[in-house]
Amino acid sequence: MGVVTSGIAASPVAILVDDDATVRDALEELLNSVGIDTISFSSGQEVLEATLPDRPGCLVLDVRMPGLSGLDLQHRLASKGILTPIVFLTGHGDIAMSVQAMKAGAVDFLTKPVRDQTFLDAVSTAIATDLARRAESDLSRKNLALYETLTRREREVLRLVVTGAMNKQIASELGISEITVKLHRSNMMKKMNARSVSHLFNAWQSLPADLR
Repeated sequence: MGVVTSGIAASPVAILVDDDATVRDALEELLNSVGIDTISFSSGQEVLEATLPDRPGCLVLDVRMPGLSGLDLQHRLASKGILTPIVFLTGHGDIAMSVQAMKAGAVDFLTKPVRDQTFLDAVSTAIATDLARRAESDLSRKNLALYETLTRREREVLRLVVTGAMNKQIASELGISEITVKLHRSNMMKKMNARSVSHLFNAWQSLPADLR
């Protein structure tokens, strides 16, 4: 499964996967009526082989399909690092299936027939989840780029500042003068575009865990 960047990346898209063409057509019509674009597939294997646009959205999966089941596809996508939120919609669901799907990260598990508004609400929630995830990922990348501009000493100062250490404590910890700490701290705050210690802490928290 590949992903290509789309010129209308801000426009949400729902990826429908169901072997029943009648169901796909009905869902497409419903989603299109509220301004949500759709891409449809009749099997999980088609999804794995497709090149999809890099746009916010969600997957709507049937559970029981020829070949890969919806639950199998969920696990295959997760193993590939594809984090698009999933809504399950099935006529053959049970409690065990729904628990398995939700534990694996599904946003919702709906059974057919489902009210139009219930379905739209689930898709809207999934798209909102994806938008939030993408925003968090973008912020992390931006803050990582800023972090990489810091010198070794500035990174040491940053790590101590976000623990709440005062300049005097940082100076003692690093074996440098308090004036030098103030200089490194000022440069570090500017490079990180941090307006305050709380802002700096939020930026620090958004960095990859292995750096923290």
